[in-house]
Amino acid sequence: MIKKYFQPSVQTNFASTALFVLRLIAGIAFIIHGMGKIQSPLGWLPANAPIHIPALFQFLAAVAEFAGGIAWILGLLTPLASFGISINMLVATSVHLFVFNDPFVTTSGGTSYEPALGYFAIALVLMAVGPGKFSLDKFIFGEKNNK
Repeated sequence: MIKKYFQPSVQTNFASTALFVLRLIAGIAFIIHGMGKIQSPLGWLPANAPIHIPALFQFLAAVAEFAGGIAWILGLLTPLASFGISINMLVATSVHLFVFNDPFVTTSGGTSYEPALGYFAIALVLMAVGPGKFSLDKFIFGEKNNK
């Protein structure tokens, strides 16, 4: 019964290739973003940060980024990984927007909420469409029958 949540939709080879490239690039970025966090998962946020995030949520963010990046690359449990990353990116977007008052895009080289919102959009697409046929999800769970 849970199998249906992890079955990717049937996609063309071109769409599956595009999804694989998207998963690969974004997955590598999340492994890099999460690498430092996963090394100190309960306390990666500096003590002098302008906000306080409880250790449990720091742990969940570290796991979402690091393990979620690996999951995206492999196309494994993609909806679950995408959900974790999407929540993480909504929080990151909110912090940049409401705490730091960052603009959507900056031309001065400063921070903005554009990257976090862009990653949220990628996670949303992968939740809605799935990882494509070049994924462990397809190998393990098969594809959805669209009938």
